Amino acid sequence: MITLDKELNSLAYHGRGIVIGKTAKHAVIAYFIMGRSENSRNRVFVEDGDGIRTQAFDESKMTDPHLIIYAPVRVLGNKTIVTNGDQTDTIYELMDKQMTFEESLRTRTFEDDAPNFTPRISGIVHLDNGSMNYAMSILKSANGDDKSTRRYTFAYSNPQDGVGSFIHTYAGDEANGRLPSFEGEPKDVVIPDMSLDEFTEFVWSNLNADNKVSLFTRYIDIETGKFESRIVNKNK
Repeated sequence: MITLDKELNSLAYHGRGIVIGKTAKHAVIAYFIMGRSENSRNRVFVEDGDGIRTQAFDESKMTDPHLIIYAPVRVLGNKTIVTNGDQTDTIYELMDKQMTFEESLRTRTFEDDAPNFTPRISGIVHLDNGSMNYAMSILKSANGDDKSTRRYTFAYSNPQDGVGSFIHTYAGDEANGRLPSFEGEPKDVVIPDMSLDEFTEFVWSNLNADNKVSLFTRYIDIETGKFESRIVNKNK
């Protein structure tokens, strides 16, 4: 078990990351984006119904919206979906047609951003009669081979209080001309017992100052389904 702040500080550039976990009363979600190019850094999170979407901070500087503009968070009944791309919409639409989280993601692969072929990471939180479970997924190329897709789904039933899972897109700095993809299971991390505002500041302050772009956090009351959210944008 690793403290979340230590894990967030372990890399200068995680790419994009999802944290899902649980306190005694709340389901906890955090989603952040980082950027190194001007196009990636030229973004903010904005509210969009019960979820959020990305938006150009300065429209005149947006050179390519592909893979940059999407809805990271959407709510479908008692399910909250969070992803690092437009597969949010795929999950929402196909689960609304009675497909499962895993089945819906079988229609997608990794991102088409050669040579990195960035993984698609996704999560879903399901609340039901005062209980919580969640799942995470990663779709990645086979060591940079764009003709081979590896699909992994991790399901968490009755998660422990104070414990969460952290998955992100990249495993380190560039090697052999590309960014290496995340490896293994989502990392077990400690979810600190603090208020939503404190948790938001805790995550934001432990992301690399140069590369962080935006952060979304949400606490969902497991008994009632009511939620509170926060958004932090570096661009203001």
